[in-house]
Amino acid sequence: MQLTVLVEGESDRVALETLAARMGVRMPAVRVVGGSKGARRAADELAGERLIGLVDAGERADFERVLDRVFVCDPDLEGEFVRALGVDGVEAVIAGQGELGSFRSLQRQPFQRGRPAEAQLARFFGGRSGNKARYARLLAEAVPLDRVPAPLAGLLAEL
Repeated sequence: MQLTVLVEGESDRVALETLAARMGVRMPAVRVVGGSKGARRAADELAGERLIGLVDAGERADFERVLDRVFVCDPDLEGEFVRALGVDGVEAVIAGQGELGSFRSLQRQPFQRGRPAEAQLARFFGGRSGNKARYARLLAEAVPLDRVPAPLAGLLAEL
């Protein structure tokens, strides 16, 4: 039986493939379903295959209804990496891209002042087109292999 991995978005695919390469794990087909609601359609198209997936906590039910095994990011992929690397570690990755000044500007915005750094980072990652996928790769490259977030490590171990 063929194994296929379903993920909500491109950033999930990028993170998994980056970590798999670093860990020497052969990655099966990964299908981006375009949000959790796409899981049912994808599962129908892949009937007869073993399906596992990676999903954000808020959308887990959509995946759990139709997949064989689901790994859940709490609250999302970026949150998992922030916990694994720490805020300072994530800021170091941002600084390495020459964007720490941009992040600091975001932190000074009236709505962002006083919010937890994790919420500010979530806004930063989601604020520009392509940013989530780009930082998914960078964070997956930066995380020490002994600190890979549990949902990603679990999914990769399942392969």
